[in-house]
Amino acid sequence: MATTTATITLNSTDLLSDELALSTTATLTSAGTSTGLTTAEGLSRKKTTSASQYTLFSASSFTDDKAHKVYLKNTETTASLYFLISIHDVEVGRLYAGDWALIPWSADTTGDNADFKITPSSSASHTLEYMLFTD
Repeated sequence: MATTTATITLNSTDLLSDELALSTTATLTSAGTSTGLTTAEGLSRKKTTSASQYTLFSASSFTDDKAHKVYLKNTETTASLYFLISIHDVEVGRLYAGDWALIPWSADTTGDNADFKITPSSSASHTLEYMLFTD
């Protein structure tokens, strides 16, 4: 059984009136079980060359409603460069330079398309690091 652990630590001395010190860990497991996720796609980098939308993961290639997790990191250093993250036509958010995310994804193929997509903020070259942990 594979064991994949994700940890996030948030610290700040000036965000709140008190110091912020938060840390949490999760073991990534298959849907509804304590068995570790067994497959990963990536680690890859996508270098975009236009402001067009790109499909990172097509839902039809995966089993829907599982415990998929998508890791993303915007490797750019120019603060204004971002990737718009979308699932189908729903905007999940923007990933600015240096930002990263770990997002659960159902890959739901029943009804609306659930493709996982990115759109760079400009036609300038952008690089996104990504990986998919699958059930």
